[in-house]
Amino acid sequence: MTETWALATLWVGLALAAAMLSIFFRIATALGEIVVGIAAGAVIGGAALGSDASWIKFLAGAAAIVLTFLAGAELDPVVFRAKLKEATAVGLVSFAAPFLVCAGAAYYLLHWDTQASWLAGIAMSTTSVAVVYAVMLEFGLNKTDYGKTVLAACFVTDLGTVLALGLLFAPFTYKTIIFVVTALAACLLLPRMTPRFFQRFGARPSEFETKYLLLALFGLGTLAAWADSEPVLPAYVIGMVLAGTVGRDHALIRRLRTLTFGLLTPFYFLRAGSYVALPALFAAPVAFLILLVSKIAAKCAGVYPVTKMYGAPNKEAMYTTLLMSTGLTFGSISALFGLTHDIIDQAQYTLLILAVIASAVVPTLIANAFYLPHHLLPKPENISVPAAQEQRPATQSSHTKTGA
Repeated sequence: MTETWALATLWVGLALAAAMLSIFFRIATALGEIVVGIAAGAVIGGAALGSDASWIKFLAGAAAIVLTFLAGAELDPVVFRAKLKEATAVGLVSFAAPFLVCAGAAYYLLHWDTQASWLAGIAMSTTSVAVVYAVMLEFGLNKTDYGKTVLAACFVTDLGTVLALGLLFAPFTYKTIIFVVTALAACLLLPRMTPRFFQRFGARPSEFETKYLLLALFGLGTLAAWADSEPVLPAYVIGMVLAGTVGRDHALIRRLRTLTFGLLTPFYFLRAGSYVALPALFAAPVAFLILLVSKIAAKCAGVYPVTKMYGAPNKEAMYTTLLMSTGLTFGSISALFGLTHDIIDQAQYTLLILAVIASAVVPTLIANAFYLPHHLLPKPENISVPAAQEQRPATQSSHTKTGA
């Protein structure tokens, strides 16, 4: 156990360093964790860092599931219905443009075979819900109609990615049917059962709500893995169908965020960064740039005109475009799927992973540095000190300590 505790200390220390880095440079915490993960992987090495330790893989996987669920749970059904056309249009073009462009670039410029090229298109078509939600939460944009619309568009994009991966590559067996039917049943039953369970057993120190949600998420994740799918896939949909219950319980959301961002997500983002093999990047920089530039260029060419069509100002439209250009969770899932099913080789996998992770960092850094829509940021509440002092009992001095 000594080695495990030492490894845990190292990872928590890296997470703390990433938090300090994000505060100092005023970047999203998720990006700081990816950058620190890249540095740690280069200096310490993946093996010594323990990125493939089973407990670290579990915490990273749990982070992806819970973070994706939270992003879905914070979608306002009213806003989603009001912005359905815009979110759908942005999400569809955000998937289709890079899917076709990157597949073509891999086939014609990198001379990959047909199957590998289609997989490259799928991996590079994604938008990272995890990164976008983390950035939204960092600036408070998740509370705005704008942020909720962008998150809805992310869902549409990743739904296209999932469907493309399933239709082109994933095996369709009786397990797939069982998984889909069970997931649909859960989407119908959970919105009815959850409020009743919370009302009967919730609001207690035992944190019944958190255990209940984790049971549903891990259970569906287990079924997804059994069906040769990915455990993170049902999480976003479950979050969306429970948005009316979980999303409105602000105290529960805060507790889930504490669990997720305090413990889980550092393992996810640090681990993602640790897989960046810098020697592979130096060996094939042109191929890496072709994949990365193809994705960002295709996203910009597709998403920006659509956002302008719906009346977004230039700065806001560019910020949306760059956030939709990010990729991490489903991009890495798609690349790993291709490697494990012999669709791509190790060198192609390395290039895809590098391009996916770079797409999580580069567009977000540019967006937050130059295009952050300050006019949309929530205004902090100003609390008047005299007013707060007036609420104190007149008989109690401000220096008096209350008894236990």
